[in-house]
Amino acid sequence: MESVYERIASEIYDKSYAIVDDFISEDLRASLLQEQTELLEAGKFRLAAVGKGEKKQIRTEIRNDQVLWLNPDELSRYESIYWGEVEKVRLAINQRCYMGLKSFEGHFARYPKGSFYVRHMDQFQQVIYRQVTVIIYLNDSWSEEDAGMLRMYLPQANGSEEILDISPIGGRLVVFLSGEIPHEVLPTNKERISITGWLKDID
Repeated sequence: MESVYERIASEIYDKSYAIVDDFISEDLRASLLQEQTELLEAGKFRLAAVGKGEKKQIRTEIRNDQVLWLNPDELSRYESIYWGEVEKVRLAINQRCYMGLKSFEGHFARYPKGSFYVRHMDQFQQVIYRQVTVIIYLNDSWSEEDAGMLRMYLPQANGSEEILDISPIGGRLVVFLSGEIPHEVLPTNKERISITGWLKDID
């Protein structure tokens, strides 16, 4: 029987993205969310920037979420468990798609009520090593009225785009090719929490 990791790899190969509900256990989701809350209360989060290196800047008209980068060498118990799950995804994608993925980087991402991130690509000139975007949502509950969907613009063979809106339901994993799918976070009506990261072809 195909594992969930093999399924993700197959869908990445076939259509460039995959969505898996209940990818992590409810206990792990709740523990990661609690950890995020404690780190936020401790003042660890910062406004997210756009660009890289000398071009890095705060542009709240483009994005106004808050992030806390996670250090792979100093992961908590629960972060380590999640990193282990992403490692299985990495291995499966490499086996199916021959992408040469070597490492993972990620951060907690918090979108306060009213925040958003306009259409963009995760892979650009300064971060061409980002190959696969990996997002796990940690929200306790989510309804259509809460908005804040991830909107993906899926390129079609005829040059058009298909729009796919994905609700940030807790435990849901979204994986997609960073250099192929433009996307945005629509304005959210309540706080929205995830761990967002990238599988890279460098160490």
